[in-house]
Amino acid sequence: MEREALAWIIELAGIANVPIQFCGGLAANCYGSRRELNDIDLFVPAAGFREIVKLGEQAISKPAHVYKEESEGWNLEYVQFTYKGIKVEVGNARGAQIYDATTSSWVLLKIDFSKSVSKSIYGLEVPVMPCDELIAYKQKLSRKVDLEDIRSISSNV
Repeated sequence: MEREALAWIIELAGIANVPIQFCGGLAANCYGSRRELNDIDLFVPAAGFREIVKLGEQAISKPAHVYKEESEGWNLEYVQFTYKGIKVEVGNARGAQIYDATTSSWVLLKIDFSKSVSKSIYGLEVPVMPCDELIAYKQKLSRKVDLEDIRSISSNV
């Protein structure tokens, strides 16, 4: 089912002509983590965010809104879709912040779509966050799942 959800969001981005960058567990799996995915996380530029929301409106399970979820480390605008039982969370890259557990402060997350790395997963080519940026991002969040991903990625790099 993950493959179908991944293909679906890639197709929406293509229709909207919007660059995307996957992060989170999917990106970690592309770099060697083998944990089961909770969802599929990605960012799009602000200019394409509304178009993605509109194109996927039939699958919205959490409306587009700015959510500040301290327990998860997020302060950003995002929409959650559920496609064939898989959650797909699309974040607006503009103004996105994560909670840096190492400094106990919110920090701006800078997504550079031109630095995306093409990786293969589920037989699809996907643009993911560069490995060093993904590790730094996960170190800041420092949740149990992030630390697990960092250990797995580091042992495979």
